[in-house]
Amino acid sequence: MKKGLVIKSTGSWFTVKTGDGSYINCKMKGKIRTLDIKSTNPVAVGDWVDIEMADANTGVINKIHERKNYLIRKASNLSKQSQVLAANLDLALLVVTLAFPETSLEFIDRFLASAEAYRIPVTIVLNKTDLYSDTLANLATELHSIYEPIGYKVIETSVPNNKNLDQLKEVFIDKVCVVAGNSGVGKSSLINSIFPGLNLKTGEISDYHNKGKHTTTFAEMVELPEGGYIIDTPGIKGFGMVHMDKEEIYHFFPEIFKSASLCQFHNCIHIDEPKCAVKKAVTDGNIFKSRYNSYVSIVNDQQTKYR
Repeated sequence: MKKGLVIKSTGSWFTVKTGDGSYINCKMKGKIRTLDIKSTNPVAVGDWVDIEMADANTGVINKIHERKNYLIRKASNLSKQSQVLAANLDLALLVVTLAFPETSLEFIDRFLASAEAYRIPVTIVLNKTDLYSDTLANLATELHSIYEPIGYKVIETSVPNNKNLDQLKEVFIDKVCVVAGNSGVGKSSLINSIFPGLNLKTGEISDYHNKGKHTTTFAEMVELPEGGYIIDTPGIKGFGMVHMDKEEIYHFFPEIFKSASLCQFHNCIHIDEPKCAVKKAVTDGNIFKSRYNSYVSIVNDQQTKYR
C-alpha cells in the first residue's frame, strides 16, 4: 500500500505522485465511485489517496483521505449535482478580465461565495490590463473598491507589459494554489510567463463574441521549482452554485454577514423583510448593489431548484 498525491485527472485515469517520487497511473476501485454520488468525480486533483499496485506500471486507488477543503461547482452533467475542481487548497486565484472576454461581476461573486463556503482564501487577478481603454481603467478602479474593502486582494497583471508578475509569483510559493476563471482570460499564459519552464498549453480567443477556447481539458497539478503546486483548471463558462440553504447564503458575503447582525428579525433573508439592515446598507451605499444583486440571484436559484 502506498500513499500519494493526485496530480492529474483525465476522467477515468489519475496520475498519483507517491512519497518516493514515482508517478503512477491509477484507476479508481469500483466502490469509491459510490462514496459521493452527488459528485461527478469522487477523486480530484489535490486529493491524498492510498493505492495498491495492479501490476508493474499501474495502480488502483482504494482510499481517499479526508480533505481539508475543496473547490466545487455545479456540474454540466445533468445526472450529477457537482464537480470538484480541486482539493486541499491553500489559495484560489481567480483570473478575470474586463474585456476580451468580459468576466461578469456575478461570476466573480458566485466563485467567491463558493470559496467562502469551503473556507478557501481567494486573490482576484485582474489580467490583460494592457488592453484597457479609459473606460476599462475606471472599471478596474471600481473592482478594487468593491472587493478590497471586504477582504479580497486584487492584483492587476499584464503579460506583454510584465506588470506585477513578480508580485504574483510570490503568491504561489510554498502553497497549493488553484488557478480558475472563464475561458480566454489568460490563465495559462500568465502562469507560463511567471514560470517559463512549465510550458502549459495556451490558446487564442475565438472570434465568436470574444469568448475563449478551452485549452486546459483536465485539471492538473504542477510542482513549482521554488516550492508549492499550481493547479490549472479548465476554463469555466459559468459558475453554478451547488445546493446551499437559502438561509445561510448571506454568510458567504462578508459585508452582508456583517450588516445582517443589525436586522430586526434573526431569520431575515434580506430580500422582502421589513427593517432589514442589509437592504438599508445597500440603499446607503455601504454594500455595493452588484454584490447584493448577486446574493439575491443565488438565493433565487436555490429557491427555484429545491422547491
